[in-house]
Amino acid sequence: MTSTPYTVADVMTTKVIAVTPTTGFKDIAAAMERWRVTALPVLEGEGRVVGVVSEADLLPKEEFHEHRPGLIEQMRRLGDTAKAGSTRAEDLMTTPAVTIRPDATLPQAARLMADRHIKRLPVVDADGTLKGIVSRADLLKVFLRTDEDLTAEIRQSVVKRLFPLSHESVVVTVSQGIATLTGQVRDDSLIPLAERLTHSIEGIVDVHCRLLPSKEN
Repeated sequence: MTSTPYTVADVMTTKVIAVTPTTGFKDIAAAMERWRVTALPVLEGEGRVVGVVSEADLLPKEEFHEHRPGLIEQMRRLGDTAKAGSTRAEDLMTTPAVTIRPDATLPQAARLMADRHIKRLPVVDADGTLKGIVSRADLLKVFLRTDEDLTAEIRQSVVKRLFPLSHESVVVTVSQGIATLTGQVRDDSLIPLAERLTHSIEGIVDVHCRLLPSKEN
């Protein structure tokens, strides 16, 4: 009943810095420093994502720079010790890459990041071709919507649709992303639904629903 939810495609960055499987260690580190990113997708062919190389993948080389790990430590940390001796992206990267589709919703992207403990996701099409990248910061862009924009959407997508006969008696205000609905409506059974739908609007921080049954009921 509300407007179409924001998707990853709405907030992702389409200009993406990437590397190839044969990119060397120092070039990877230099790209991260230059573009101020913590991870880079690794592409092969015509842009298919085959992995992601992150700062965490590079750190073992520094960690084991001054000493060689003992046999027990090597067995316990096979992945890290292997990366410590690697010099190219194909040996450093994490694969398969955790990716997301452009049509995924923002909550889906946020849950995936939280579940996998990662800060950014390559955005790929059905063929695995890179289309962009979405970060935690990108997911927060919806909270930059103005209070005026949010007010208009609540009135149009929630109030007018749920309460076509009494919408003029409903006052909608939004301050710092917090929405307040006050007034009287004829069908008070729809009040909980109005609160839930208002909560679902991208950019809303909280909802205070103070709607009451109309005295005309």
